[in-house]
Amino acid sequence: MEKVGKIIEKKGSNVWTISSQAIVYRALEMMSDKGVGALIVVDEQGKVEGIITERDYARKVILQGKSSKETYVKDIMTKELFVVNPSTTLEECMGLMTEKRIRHLPVMDGGKLVGIISIGDVLKAIIEAQGIMIEHLSNYIMGTYV
Repeated sequence: MEKVGKIIEKKGSNVWTISSQAIVYRALEMMSDKGVGALIVVDEQGKVEGIITERDYARKVILQGKSSKETYVKDIMTKELFVVNPSTTLEECMGLMTEKRIRHLPVMDGGKLVGIISIGDVLKAIIEAQGIMIEHLSNYIMGTYV
């Protein structure tokens, strides 16, 4: 089974971060500008503190009648992070995402943030791997396996 490191190699290791002291509106602007659904929240020294997602915004700002221009990231971010490393398998990621009902996993290597993967990244990699396996099996069955 493919590993997280392979996904990071393909998609790149860009991770968009935001300060826990920023206002939520700024986080939403950044997510929109970057085309992502989550940002890693860091402190002044760059240490990972949590994650803020579109789901956090929907559940902790909009549904509670708060203003995104008056609420701080630290007040709505998810502090309990589930992380993986480059050697984690996609099966392990799927299990963790399903069990914890999360859509994003920060990728840490030796205490350093090296990427982030989404449920979409994992599904895309699994679908590609299945397509390759189907092609190999078809070639084998048809006698054209090289």
